[in-house]
Amino acid sequence: MSIAPYKTLMKRASDSFIVNKSRFIGHGAPVESEEEALGFLAEMRREYQDASHNCYAYIIGTNMGIMRYNDDGEPGGTAGMPIIEVMKARGVTNAIVVVTRYFGGVLLGTGGLVRAYTQATQAGIEAAELVVVSRCVDIEVRAAYGKYDQLVRIASDCGAKVLDTVYDDAVTLRLRMLDGTQEPLLLKITELERGQERVRVSEPLEAAF
Repeated sequence: MSIAPYKTLMKRASDSFIVNKSRFIGHGAPVESEEEALGFLAEMRREYQDASHNCYAYIIGTNMGIMRYNDDGEPGGTAGMPIIEVMKARGVTNAIVVVTRYFGGVLLGTGGLVRAYTQATQAGIEAAELVVVSRCVDIEVRAAYGKYDQLVRIASDCGAKVLDTVYDDAVTLRLRMLDGTQEPLLLKITELERGQERVRVSEPLEAAF
């Protein structure tokens, strides 16, 4: 069964900046479930328990079936809502963004808070890196060194990405491509290797591509 490609975050990461003496830290993380999102939130709250606020939003499901956000004591609509609106605008799902604020003593006002939380969310997402997840297959090809350049060119022509390369008595390429598009590549490898190819194709998996 194929899945529709969706955007999520590649890794856990954060970025920070200061606005009128208040420090804002945007944390982004990929999650697969609401439980995982709440676990990440609890972790951030422990790590930044001395902060003034740890506001958050998360979206779970490729159809954005679960969406939650919280202002954590900031004026209503100035923190959680801007976070989730940025996530929706960027098409991010299966992800959580937590924005930590250390109050610097200067009130920012409603508009200032919305802008700051929006900026912090964007910073967290950029640090965590947006990726597109699709239904893929990984293909491992082992061949003589003299065939390396041709294999790389064939892979590129067929829409495969090279994940890594191992060099020993021969060269081994690990490729990734969208499931359902691999047959032309496999046929070309067979033609190149004249039936002597050593190829392994993985079961379909959901992966960044």
